[in-house]
Amino acid sequence: MFIDGASLWLAGTNAWVMASGPGDKAFVVDAPPDPEAVAALLRRHDLVPVALLVTHGHVDHLGGAGALAKRYSVSAYLHPDDGWLAADPIAQLRALWGMVPPGEYEPPHQYEDIADGAVLQLAGFDVRVVHTPGHTPGHCCFHVADDGVFFSGDQLFAGSIGRTDLPGGDYDTLMRSMAERVVTLPADTAVFPGHGPTTTLARELATNPFLEELRS
Repeated sequence: MFIDGASLWLAGTNAWVMASGPGDKAFVVDAPPDPEAVAALLRRHDLVPVALLVTHGHVDHLGGAGALAKRYSVSAYLHPDDGWLAADPIAQLRALWGMVPPGEYEPPHQYEDIADGAVLQLAGFDVRVVHTPGHTPGHCCFHVADDGVFFSGDQLFAGSIGRTDLPGGDYDTLMRSMAERVVTLPADTAVFPGHGPTTTLARELATNPFLEELRS
């Protein structure tokens, strides 16, 4: 197993690549609006992408999806409940930032729908879709159970959780997703979040103040 990532764009959004090893096929998790940097990450390890998984519809996670999907002729996957966010990244930027920061925002021709519990066979891995609404209605995490890996997007961070004050966000829904679909995973699961450093579920259950009510 091989995982590497890069913190990109104005929001410091993590793009992750996972493969069996350098020089192999890989899948990509999230595509900030800096597709050249994501492409450089793939080139650095001589990886061939087979798919792009998007955790949710915020532009800092999918702004580069169209350019990358086109460049590598791969599918981009997104939960349909976030289609309204993905439909117009430029409008989203204007609404959230009051401007259009530099970047590339070409949308994919069409996102492939994903659903909770679906298992995608990508680059030799079984990747299970875990629908975790709350940060956005269609937010999804991706669990590679055989390797103890969990790509948490903006659901869970080291020491924090995703914000819920943006359109479509809801704190109670996020915490219900956390209780039912995240903290029930094995404690030694490695967490690769959408922002900030990696962590483990055990560490977050022990120290994350937002998970205090979920500790058993």
